Amino acid sequence: MNIVVLTPEKEVYQGAAKAVNVPGVNGQFEILNNHAPLVSSLREGQVKLTLEDGGIKNFHIARGFVEVLKNEVSLLVQGYKEE
Repeated sequence: MNIVVLTPEKEVYQGAAKAVNVPGVNGQFEILNNHAPLVSSLREGQVKLTLEDGGIKNFHIARGFVEVLKNEVSLLVQGYKEE
């Protein structure tokens, strides 16, 4: 699936991922390939991308939103800090 991570200032990541873990307002959840369509708000916490090559990309957010539609994942976040 394809993922894009956007802050108000710029695009911070775009590429393919196997899995995305995000801090939903009701708890952490994981998005995998062929996930059902979804829009959710995000709270402060850790975002973990598992990349196609097996690599891991972690970063911290203050808040945001995630949208999933047809294997396209969009993260719109504030307070982005790469770890």
